[in-house]
Amino acid sequence: MSKKNQTFPSKELLENSFLADLHIHSKYSKACSQKMEIPQIAQIGHKKGLSLIGTGDFTHPAWFKELKNWLEFDPSSGLLIFKNLPEGPKFILTSEVSLIFSQGEKTNRRVHLILIAPNFEVAEEINLYLSKLGSLTVDGRPTFGISCKKLVLDLMTISKEIMVIPAHAWTPWYSVFGAFSGFDSLEEAFEEATPYIYAIETGLSSDPEMNWRISKLDSITLISCSDAHSPAKLGREATAFFYPLTYENIYFSIKTGKIAFTIEFYPEEGKYHFDGHRNCKVSLSPKEARALGLKCPKCGEKITIGVLHRIEDLADREEGYIPPNKPLSVHLVPLIEILSEVFNLSPTSKTLGKLYEQYTLLAGSEFNLLLKLSKDELVSLLPEKLAEAILKVRKGEVFVKPGYDGEYGVVKVFSNFEPEEPCLKQQSLFSF
Repeated sequence: MSKKNQTFPSKELLENSFLADLHIHSKYSKACSQKMEIPQIAQIGHKKGLSLIGTGDFTHPAWFKELKNWLEFDPSSGLLIFKNLPEGPKFILTSEVSLIFSQGEKTNRRVHLILIAPNFEVAEEINLYLSKLGSLTVDGRPTFGISCKKLVLDLMTISKEIMVIPAHAWTPWYSVFGAFSGFDSLEEAFEEATPYIYAIETGLSSDPEMNWRISKLDSITLISCSDAHSPAKLGREATAFFYPLTYENIYFSIKTGKIAFTIEFYPEEGKYHFDGHRNCKVSLSPKEARALGLKCPKCGEKITIGVLHRIEDLADREEGYIPPNKPLSVHLVPLIEILSEVFNLSPTSKTLGKLYEQYTLLAGSEFNLLLKLSKDELVSLLPEKLAEAILKVRKGEVFVKPGYDGEYGVVKVFSNFEPEEPCLKQQSLFSF
């Protein structure tokens, strides 16, 4: 992979912004941890260094009842406060819905959308409307047979303060630009409702740099969220907003694109970055996949087309294009992954969990370690190799093995994966 020279926000900007993770799920969503409850989410979010977290799944009746029990509306900010942890993080009402419908040449469109509501009353109206389209009790992420356009236009009649954001916009199976079920543009997907779509979630397998290659997205805000299914995954991607910490400001920031920056996975670590066929353990770059006719070289079946391939199909700019006046992205490796490599511990090791607790307590939060502490502070607080690892991550000196067909990629700080080269993303956010 090639070296990327990029300009990042200053340290001063870190002090004038807060981190938000707007897309998560609750214990009521399928394949989610039973620990995804408000007390746990708030506690872990605090350790991460998040100031704002989406509630996820407000459409589920049982979860909505729990949200009203645990959270209190704060009229001064338009956000929600967890009663047992008033110092934060605060919460904002969010949910994800799955739409399966026919439009144009495809009879099986599958698009996931994030809904953000300004208060419990509006969320209740949304739930009443959705309950007439299908069951809200089967899953925390309910499914409806309605088009993107129809849903958005109907929601706008409830409140113009509702935000609708295409979720993980590039994943192959369930997204607005997905290779197998999506569209080639927002206008094609939303038609007359397109003016109400202010942002997309880039997802783990893509980052803003990849999306900048598509000029049609120039007016769209690019946000990043974790889509966490367990507390440990909170904040693995996040969006930094300028203060004040209010619903009105978040709405304005998303609508106008005036965000501070985003926290990104290395997109190669996402599980749909490359093309491939997991059953045969075949991982392919878009160029290799095209040369093979999009078929697995081992079994001959169709491969899963990844996010990088899909972006290249729609891109009208060369790789490396940097648009003017856009918030850039900070690529990080989650602290738990760094600790696992540095101390040679299993990701499920109890010792690893204790080390995470120790160092986040010492630094104040995970993002303090990854983003804010100076080199001298890191060296004085941490073992030498751990401090070195964090500094290398800040400079983008990591090795990556791309994910494909539902298989997560791997990022290493000290170990190379042959024949890949180091991926260097120079980040001037940090001065040592």
